[in-house]
Amino acid sequence: MNPLSRRQFLASSSVLVGGLALDFAAPAAFASSGMRFDEYRKHDATALAALVRSGQVSAAELLELAIARTEQVNPAINAVVLKHYDLARASLKNLKPEGPFAGVPFLLKDLGVSMADTVTTQGSRFFRDARNASDDPFVSNARQAGLVIFGKTNTPEFGSSPSTEGTLFGATHNPWDPKHSAGGSSGGAAAAVAAGIVPVAHASDGGGSIRIPSSACGLFGLKPSTGLVPLGPAGSSSVGVISAQHVVARSVRDSAALLDALAKRNPGGEYERQAGEGSYLDQVKREPGKLRIALMHDPLLPFPVSASCRAAVDAAARHCQALGHDVVEATPPIDMKAAMAAGGTINCLKVSDRITAYEKLLGRPVRQDELEPVNFELLAWGRRITPEQRQQAIAGLDQLRQQMAQFMSRYDLILSPTIVEEPPLLGVLDMNLPLDKFGPLATRDSVFTTLFNFTGQPAMSVPLHWSDSGLPVGVMFAGRFGEERTLIRLAAQLEQAHPWFDRLPPV
Repeated sequence: MNPLSRRQFLASSSVLVGGLALDFAAPAAFASSGMRFDEYRKHDATALAALVRSGQVSAAELLELAIARTEQVNPAINAVVLKHYDLARASLKNLKPEGPFAGVPFLLKDLGVSMADTVTTQGSRFFRDARNASDDPFVSNARQAGLVIFGKTNTPEFGSSPSTEGTLFGATHNPWDPKHSAGGSSGGAAAAVAAGIVPVAHASDGGGSIRIPSSACGLFGLKPSTGLVPLGPAGSSSVGVISAQHVVARSVRDSAALLDALAKRNPGGEYERQAGEGSYLDQVKREPGKLRIALMHDPLLPFPVSASCRAAVDAAARHCQALGHDVVEATPPIDMKAAMAAGGTINCLKVSDRITAYEKLLGRPVRQDELEPVNFELLAWGRRITPEQRQQAIAGLDQLRQQMAQFMSRYDLILSPTIVEEPPLLGVLDMNLPLDKFGPLATRDSVFTTLFNFTGQPAMSVPLHWSDSGLPVGVMFAGRFGEERTLIRLAAQLEQAHPWFDRLPPV
């Protein structure tokens, strides 16, 4: 058989998932030499890596496409805030060709990770010159997978908001409608993927920060169980109790394969745990079996759910029933006010621990004008927390996890809205507001997602619905602790039955 031409390879680059074809690259009139952006955008990361391995495209070619797309759309969406183009070009000579994603362009979130010879600002004026001496475990694993890191994406300061708006870099605009938020705190990552800059991007989640932007931007976003993906030094404080690292993606198989690559053991990690046996990618081709799904329409705090979000979750329930799953109305008997009190203590400690460590490094205290007003209040609060209160908060979350484990013994998954409303207009979640004004707004937009940070369970936002106004509205599934495989199987099944890959924003 003659080798496939580049045109034939690209045009036939569909994949088998569960025995059925999902076309990630539709047939088109491809250029005879040099990949065009419209070709690039039709491929997920898995397909792009296959093109590199086959020699049909080069890693350098993909990188330049990603850089060109950044320069084209970033002025409108403000997703990429730190550009490491020259470092990325230089890194190609050390590319790991055996990596499953060798040559695929990739963006880090400007929060919670350390990449050698670059700054991580945490979205903060105080950290704007915080240079990293070495790669942390997440970045090392990403490089081992062959990903080519060429920049960092926007985040609100310290990830303290469900909308990506801040003083240092400004707001990220939703590619579906620039008047609206792209979610937070991984809003820059989600906007970059939705706009076609990269097929996947790093994201982290300490209260919904993978799932909320995924919902807002029409992406698939899986928050792994606490500790599955190494947190590294940036997550070694109390935040390690509730935070998780992974990616936002356009395809389920990309998310699954990257979980295989990123969930590697981090010796000595305080909250890290050993990944389970078997490949996450293999789950994409496995049927989930008949699942018992608890349907939770309303949050555990008295916030109303919009008609579009309610319609989204009802449609998802019908989809699951049509696929043969049992869906029953059920709500976990959780005292969410107590959970929020414990989680609030943890989040204040996260802010104060991070700032205190950097103050020691600089040899001076932070100034009030170097922080968002909300975070300056959280810092003051965190410094009033006693060691006993810290332990009480951790113990409270442990008790919550036990209660949730009992509830989950009767169900495989929980289905709920991801958020209570469509992505809000920019400016609503303003971190210049007093904390007593900002706090209820942020709680409202993360009330469904935060629960599963407190319990440590894996949870995913799946892009199955768009509102009448054209904005994406995700739905969330949460599984038992450590059972990402069940979520991935169901996600792949839903992706096959109700594909979303070709739904693109107008940017």
